[in-house]
Amino acid sequence: MSVSSEKKLHGRRKSDGQDISLDLAKPVSIGILGLGTVGCGTVNVLARNAEEIARRAGRRIEIMQASARDLNKKRPCPTHGIKLVQDPWDVVRNPDIEVIVELIGGTDPARALIREAIAQRKHVVTANKALIATHGNEIFAAAQKRGVMVAFEAAVAGGIPIIKAVREGLTGNRIEWLAGIINGTGNFILTEMREKGRDFDDVLAEAQRLGYAEADPTFDIEGIDAAHKLTILAAIAFGIPLQFDKAYVEGISRITREDVMYAEELGYCIKHLGIARRVDGGVELRVHPTLIPNRRIIANVDGVMNAVLVKGDAVGPTLFYGAGAGADPTASAVVADLVDVVRALTTDPNNRVPHLAFQPDALSDLPILPMEQVETSYYLRMRADDRPGVLADVTRILGDLGISIEAILQKEPHEDESVVPIIILTHRIKEEYMNAAIAQIETLDVIAGSVARIRLEHLRRDWI
Repeated sequence: MSVSSEKKLHGRRKSDGQDISLDLAKPVSIGILGLGTVGCGTVNVLARNAEEIARRAGRRIEIMQASARDLNKKRPCPTHGIKLVQDPWDVVRNPDIEVIVELIGGTDPARALIREAIAQRKHVVTANKALIATHGNEIFAAAQKRGVMVAFEAAVAGGIPIIKAVREGLTGNRIEWLAGIINGTGNFILTEMREKGRDFDDVLAEAQRLGYAEADPTFDIEGIDAAHKLTILAAIAFGIPLQFDKAYVEGISRITREDVMYAEELGYCIKHLGIARRVDGGVELRVHPTLIPNRRIIANVDGVMNAVLVKGDAVGPTLFYGAGAGADPTASAVVADLVDVVRALTTDPNNRVPHLAFQPDALSDLPILPMEQVETSYYLRMRADDRPGVLADVTRILGDLGISIEAILQKEPHEDESVVPIIILTHRIKEEYMNAAIAQIETLDVIAGSVARIRLEHLRRDWI
């Protein structure tokens, strides 16, 4: 099926009025693996914007074949003229297809399908962040060897063109750090907890009803999805191999509405951030709940929206904001990759933009720092006996480990309770010292239960 208009397209006119027509005689044939939400979104965008896309790419893009598990399912996209098959291998092995668009997700069988496409010298476009984060190094090496492209803009932050921005738009900068809200489900939950004072479990159930969260929401709420995306961004920003296994990952399931309320009272907002930062000796790669000042623009990114803050040495802080998921936003990124591939079909492979921004033989061996070596500020919440000397014991432990305090908030005890909530904000300190402090505080007889700890970042311009 050709999703392009069959009429002749025209570009600008010469001074004598004669049309300069684009050469659309030979369309580029593509195959799509998976006709789910993003697959159908891609078909729709290609059909709706066919003329504009062809004018940008220089050739028409034609969907020749697509795979789907249920061939008879009613879909929200036109499939007439597309040869539908159940077996994705039929699409990959079709000799007339030049570009494979992988939208199945997961690592199996997507990894094998992409490797086979590369072996057949087919270019690949994918939205598969888990696959790129965990197997991207081998995939890119194979693609480099065969002289084909693997494009993956849609793998991070949906419709936000963050990959292209960091890889190409900021190529003149030394990227110092980036911090992003890169999972819409987690951001929706934290937004609802803050704005409406709701409990985590209550909001999660609503997110599942609304389709923002899966039946098994583990990847979203425990930070795994965000860590996949952060791994990709960090590799491009710092010119390092993909190292998902070394990322620190912490979810938001232990955040309480009390934490959200106390943070707000202190002038902060809790967001589930992915943070990658270049420091002396290595790179920080971490996903965790984070207090950030309410005055920061990124603190006001609410609902299911995504945002990535990138700090370059020349340009300073830049913020990229938009829809991080959904049929059309993600399809926007898929189609943008398709256009890039079509434009580069006749380009010498050695002159194409490298997959991870830096030339493959110039990647850095900067290590990923263990979380114990990361330096940050902290929010601590504990429940203590309502009697004199308690605060002195806690501050003594912090002081002995070189941890200075920025603010203390002591609340009145709840009715019929003999313990009071104490909230402490600290200045920056290495995680290993904070771990030791918390362990000692929890041994005090006057402390009830465990100490809740949330990291705090100011995201200042000079945070390097």
